[in-house]
Amino acid sequence: MNVTLAVKQYVSKMIEDSGPGMKVLLMDRETTSIVSVVYTQSEILQKEVYLFERIDSQNRDSMKHLKAICFLRPTKENVQHLIQELRRPKYSVYFIYFSNVISKSEVKALAEADEQEVVAEVQQIITKEYELFDFRKTEVPPLLLILDRSDDAITPLLNQWTYQAMVHELLGLNNNRIDLSRVPGISKDLREVVLSAENDEFYANNLYLNFGEIGTNIKNLMEDFQKKRPKGQQKLESIADMKAFVDNYPQFKKMSGTVSKHVTVVGELSRLVSERQLMEVSEVEQELACQNDHSNAQQSVRRLLQNPRLSELDAVRLVMLYALRYERHSSSILLSLMDELSRRGVSERHRRVKLLSAVVEYGGKRVRGSDLITPTDAVAITKQFFKGLKGVENMYTQHQPLLHDTLDQLIKGRLKDSQFPYLGASSLRDR
Repeated sequence: MNVTLAVKQYVSKMIEDSGPGMKVLLMDRETTSIVSVVYTQSEILQKEVYLFERIDSQNRDSMKHLKAICFLRPTKENVQHLIQELRRPKYSVYFIYFSNVISKSEVKALAEADEQEVVAEVQQIITKEYELFDFRKTEVPPLLLILDRSDDAITPLLNQWTYQAMVHELLGLNNNRIDLSRVPGISKDLREVVLSAENDEFYANNLYLNFGEIGTNIKNLMEDFQKKRPKGQQKLESIADMKAFVDNYPQFKKMSGTVSKHVTVVGELSRLVSERQLMEVSEVEQELACQNDHSNAQQSVRRLLQNPRLSELDAVRLVMLYALRYERHSSSILLSLMDELSRRGVSERHRRVKLLSAVVEYGGKRVRGSDLITPTDAVAITKQFFKGLKGVENMYTQHQPLLHDTLDQLIKGRLKDSQFPYLGASSLRDR
């Protein structure tokens, strides 16, 4: 299920049901974020929504020529703001949509506040739009797989090398927006950029590719842009020349923005990878997660911890991985590595050393439902042996999350009832 598309269709229905005419979208902080993720401003303008306001804003002007579409969470604060709004309405008519149910007493309070009878509709979606939730029955009934994060505490600690994952991890992606204001020498128009697979073809085509492939594709994007770029001062000697220029300019402008954005983002990712020496860090992370060689592992971790360029976060994560991987090894050097972190000043500044014992308590061998590290059955051991013989194409992507194997076993009907007790008529042995 495409959640973004589903939400977009809900918002579209709200807007379209209000009929033709100029509209204002009245939202709270959270619903504003929701709408901004699924719609661009230009898209929503095409639906005659010309104004976006917050229900808690006290300085809104009265605009009786606008219809108000209210999309709100059913919190007490929002209901109270809406009551105040209806007592002194700023718009001609109100279509009210709550993201969940509200009590009868709150509906009554809203009705009493609507003395000027400006409310055209109040919806909680479910009862009136029942067909939206009337999912068709399938031949194979759906199965809900409930997992425990503590079964695999290793995967979240590893650096990932796909475009989307790197943006999330190294830059931060919030409501499809990246804050680049701290990037050295950044231009004013690139201090915040939008990355959305819905509206950015290059991002949609590359978000799951690894960093090496991204570099190649960025180069191809730039070369394509250079070919389409106007050569020198374009001569506009006729009406046809002017028309061609006007027709092509929006596409050129859009492509220019795409190139600038992705070159800047990938450039900053490259800078951070180099600054934090993430390739060296990731190589050791993969060694800890995928191999069974304590002697090499402890030497690699100790060597990196002595590197002054290693960030505090990466240092702590490496020791966490070591703790999870070799928590019961007879020659464990965990205490020595914790001392090394303290010498780096980690304990005094952020008390992150306490996370080491916390992560083992949360996701260590004692609490894991499955054998995350070492395969025990003959089939799994044979698989790992042949994988080791063949090697891997990329040392930075050797690790596969436990979820991959769990889903594979589920599809084949091989999940163990002892680890995944089944509630229902069938069993986990059904393919």
